[in-house]
Amino acid sequence: MRDSTKTTFTEGNSLAGRLLLAHPVLKDENFRRTAVLISSHDAQGAMGVVLNRPLAKKLGELGGDFALGPLAQVPVFDGGPVARRQIIICAWRRHAGDEEENYELLFGLDRNRANDLAGQADVQLRAYLGHAGWSAGQLEGELARDTWVIAELETDVIQHPADESLWRRVLGGLDAQWRLLADEPDEPGRN
Repeated sequence: MRDSTKTTFTEGNSLAGRLLLAHPVLKDENFRRTAVLISSHDAQGAMGVVLNRPLAKKLGELGGDFALGPLAQVPVFDGGPVARRQIIICAWRRHAGDEEENYELLFGLDRNRANDLAGQADVQLRAYLGHAGWSAGQLEGELARDTWVIAELETDVIQHPADESLWRRVLGGLDAQWRLLADEPDEPGRN
């Protein structure tokens, strides 16, 4: 077993802007088969949102200021087990490049900025209730224990279904071994 106490954050190895994919053997219901977008990662800890846990709700259904405003139709996701009443709004803005489409991620938008973006044709908004959070050294310890698989954030991630199939597609796209593990049934003995 690895000594996770020797794994520490150092400048230059931040995971901000990358995906953490739950290892296929992770059974914790908060993170089982999730893809977590890391928004910040430094010596004090890390924060991100779970991309693939849709709640089948729109912001307008939550009431309050969202009920009748331009954000009423924004889909809501379970962002993680921390601060579940906090709403984090993110936008993906499409930029047509010379050879391929690229997306700009705008994370943690305030309501006014999100309202401004709501009607724009090349913008997709999502709202996350809660987030995933790690204290100083916690994520590094989990990485040392192979709890997570690190993946690059694909520019078109917003175009794919935001459910468990996102986790399967990204993990399976890493290599043949991960594809086999990503496609493994929950109970292989019942196959």
